[in-house]
Amino acid sequence: MEYIKIKRALLSVSDKTGIVELAQALAARGVELVSTGGTAKALKDAGLAVRAIDELTGFPEMLEGRVKTLHPNVHGGILADRDKPEHLATIAEHGIGPIDLVVVNLYPFAKTIAKPDVTLEDAIENIDIGGPAMVRSAAKNHQGVAIVVDPTDYAQLLSENDGDGVSLTLRRKLMAKAYAHTAAYDSLIASYFEKQFVEPEAILPTTLRLSFEKVQDLRYGENPHQVAGFYKSSPIHGGGGGTEACIGNATRRDDSGKEVSFNNLYDLDGALELVKEFPDAPTAAIIKHANPCGCAQGETIAEAFVRAREADTISAFGGILAINQKFDLALAEQIVGLNNFLECIVAPDYDEAAIKKVVGGKKWGANLRLLQVEGIAGPGKDGYLLKQVVGGMLVSTRDYRPLSESELTVKSERQPTADELSELLFAWRCVKHIKSNAIVMTKGRAIRGVGAGQMNRVRSVRLAVEQAGEHGPGSVLASDAFFPFPDGPEVAAKAGVTAIIQPGGSVKDDETIALCNQYNIALVFTGVRHFRH
Repeated sequence: MEYIKIKRALLSVSDKTGIVELAQALAARGVELVSTGGTAKALKDAGLAVRAIDELTGFPEMLEGRVKTLHPNVHGGILADRDKPEHLATIAEHGIGPIDLVVVNLYPFAKTIAKPDVTLEDAIENIDIGGPAMVRSAAKNHQGVAIVVDPTDYAQLLSENDGDGVSLTLRRKLMAKAYAHTAAYDSLIASYFEKQFVEPEAILPTTLRLSFEKVQDLRYGENPHQVAGFYKSSPIHGGGGGTEACIGNATRRDDSGKEVSFNNLYDLDGALELVKEFPDAPTAAIIKHANPCGCAQGETIAEAFVRAREADTISAFGGILAINQKFDLALAEQIVGLNNFLECIVAPDYDEAAIKKVVGGKKWGANLRLLQVEGIAGPGKDGYLLKQVVGGMLVSTRDYRPLSESELTVKSERQPTADELSELLFAWRCVKHIKSNAIVMTKGRAIRGVGAGQMNRVRSVRLAVEQAGEHGPGSVLASDAFFPFPDGPEVAAKAGVTAIIQPGGSVKDDETIALCNQYNIALVFTGVRHFRH
């Protein structure tokens, strides 16, 4: 059937967004409404005539609502093939009327298990049985039935029904979305209970089920010839999320109308993850092309930004800024006063006066994207890191490894001072977020030099030293992995570095230790590596 006209609709939704308006529009077109439980009540409260499901089936809803739509009068009306006379004769013989439209979305299982105090009983009671059955039945019989699981599809459904009828093209689209809806739902349930009972101690699941909901289409990917979109993960399917402060949970605070791009989102994630390393002091991080070009702490968030920018004022222009405290007027005045063009900013909150200042202060401010992510605390550890390769997926846990002073091993003759030790730990948290081979030089809790993404470590040291310039003397240096030779530390020593932190573990560690002793450098081993590819 190319087109179908809706004469009877079954409405039963957990997400009631727009359901009353849809029902009103259907009723105005002469459509008979059948509904269940809370949906029926909402429609009746709106003054609509609704046929209750128990009237349709001849049986009351029973077992605390577990059984209400599992009945031939429901599924016969949905599944009867309109092109087969014998099907139509059978349902007519049993007094079953056809159902032309099914509008169903499912119990909020994801929201239920996201609650910190969720019980097993709560989780089980929020497993929908009748809903998926109706969705799958209607999707299977999409030749004669329209199935809608997403409120954003209501408008197109009504528009088509006003014309020739709901087209086969739209019904096929809705059918595909319906199966995706139930697949994601079942996958979430399976993953949750596998974690509870089958593999409670497993860090990585035996079967990796991925379910990501598209948040938006992006203008393009890394390059204009690549198609891209932004998808948000459920907390149990990998990638973090849930209630964690992350880009997937961000909201917009600007009115620019300019979309956040693929590269913006990737850099926003990197910037936010870096400032989450420092929950106890005002911290600002500036990211350019997936690498920090500046990160610093200050007495105020405005001071932190100014100090972060000083590391590389050229790269900071057109960068991404993340801060871990409220975006205030003082910070906005610094950004505008320095004319530091930024693509995007992410912060836990915004002062309205600060928004007006930064948006209206310069011509580029009109296109500035402002994202708000509440609850920025320490780094997160839940979820997986996913990297696709041709023919497969590489999966790991997130790089979550807090390091305390007690775990450090001093290898040099000279012990680091208390200030050096604190600075080394600051540098160590920063270097974790720089592409390997990664070197970072810091001074006064601010990045001064960065060497990123090089194929050998000594070249990364040279780049960091060159950037640090006059700030090299008295700085400390962090390396994300061990120095295979003492040449890197020697370059750092000649630049005036006074302390170095690195994992250790090279066969030439003794040579590096001797070099540090020669230059009176405090050398600290972590025993932990932080490669970032």
